[in-house]
This record gives sequence, C-alpha cells and structure tokens, in this order.
Amino acid sequence: MNAKAMGYWTATSLLCFGMLSGGVAELLQARATVAGMVALGYPVYFVTIIGTWKLLGTIALLAPGLPRLKEWAYAGIFFNMTGALLSHLAAGSAGWHVAVTGTFAALTVMSWALRPASRIVGTLAPATLFRSVGHYAVASLPSDG
Repeated sequence: MNAKAMGYWTATSLLCFGMLSGGVAELLQARATVAGMVALGYPVYFVTIIGTWKLLGTIALLAPGLPRLKEWAYAGIFFNMTGALLSHLAAGSAGWHVAVTGTFAALTVMSWALRPASRIVGTLAPATLFRSVGHYAVASLPSDG
C-alpha cells in the first residue's frame, strides 16, 4: 500500500469512527451529548437530525462506488464540523471542543483530498478544452480527424 492510500485510509477510518460514534451517541440521546447541544443553544430534536446524518454520511463514505453520494457526504460532514467549531467558539466552550471539531473538519478535507480515483466523480472539463478569445473562455471541441 502506498503512502497516499495509507493516508486516505487513516484519515477516513478516524473520520468514520468519530462520525459513527458521535451519531450513535446522538441517536441514543446520551445525556452528555444532549446537554452539550442544549448548551450551544440547539433544540433537543436537532440531536436526532445530526445523528441520523452522521450515520448516513459514514455509510456513504464506506460503501463501495457511489462517488456523487460521497461528495455530498464529505460536504455535509465538513459543514457539520465547521458549524460545530464556530458554535463552540461563539458559546465560549472549552478549547478542546474547538480542537476536536477542527480536527474532524481537517480529517474530512484530508480524506476527500486523498481519495482514490474510483471515489472521484470526475472533472468539469480538461483545461485543454478551453482557449481564450478576447476576454472570454470558449470551449474548443476536439476535431474528428
């Protein structure tokens, strides 16, 4: 296994473990989890919504194929973790809360950036398809012959 693959699976494993364990704690309405969300100013029902999304996102990241769904899962986890980070900062939470949520946001970016080609949706268009015409970029279609 090369270094990129090892980095991907390390980041992805840590990320999925965190999202899975957090999601389960939220769905089980663990006392400390609910208290933490309420302390941030969120309603209790929000715990169930976030827990469900974390479990579904973890499944999407670990399931084979489904590259478009994985993109959505990465985005959702990133938004969740950066939102949690900002919520903790705004609420004046202990520094470790900010560090943990920041670490999960970073793991999300690392996993996304290191993902294998089979987990990438694709590119918009190769750079060679565009040429500059004045101030505009115009698509150049390849010729048939």
